[in-house]
Amino acid sequence: MILPIVAYGDPVLRKICEDLPEDFPKMDELVANMYETMYNANGVGLAAPQVGLPLRVFVIDTTPFADDDDLSSDDQKALKGFKQTFINAHVREETGAEWAFNEGCLSIPEIREDIKRKDTLTITFIDTDFKEHTETYDGLLARVIQHEYDHIEGILFTDKLSPLKKRMLKGKLNNISKGKIEVDYRMRFPNVKKAR
Repeated sequence: MILPIVAYGDPVLRKICEDLPEDFPKMDELVANMYETMYNANGVGLAAPQVGLPLRVFVIDTTPFADDDDLSSDDQKALKGFKQTFINAHVREETGAEWAFNEGCLSIPEIREDIKRKDTLTITFIDTDFKEHTETYDGLLARVIQHEYDHIEGILFTDKLSPLKKRMLKGKLNNISKGKIEVDYRMRFPNVKKAR
């Protein structure tokens, strides 16, 4: 089932999320719905807070990125066919040089900005079989994971912008929260005036 994506301004996007208990009801359904929602919106990642749930769950499928001719062959190889569900993820270490890349977010449509992140990430997570993994990722794959991980920590990519850039985007961000934007996927806007 395609779920509405929560727009900028909703308090759930600012929550540090709770671990998902092993006995969480309908976990497989939640994960399936998150993938379906992400694919419907042409995204490569989606975190549970973006569908209104303050849980430490995010899904990633970077396959659409792999065909980008502007990427290095190493990045293309790493991204092709990478599909993973991250449950109860915790970053262990971020290392390497910071580098900028143009990011966007399904909860903040029509805004894209260059964001600096470290190159390499080590993360511990549980998969859908509740098997624990500790993995190290780098390059663009690490960046996609870092972006989604930020969501479960209550951080948005716009938080990483300079104060000047944040001020310049304030009007656009307010319009997004009020639903004054055209999108081709279902969204839930926190500050839409309700008809009486």
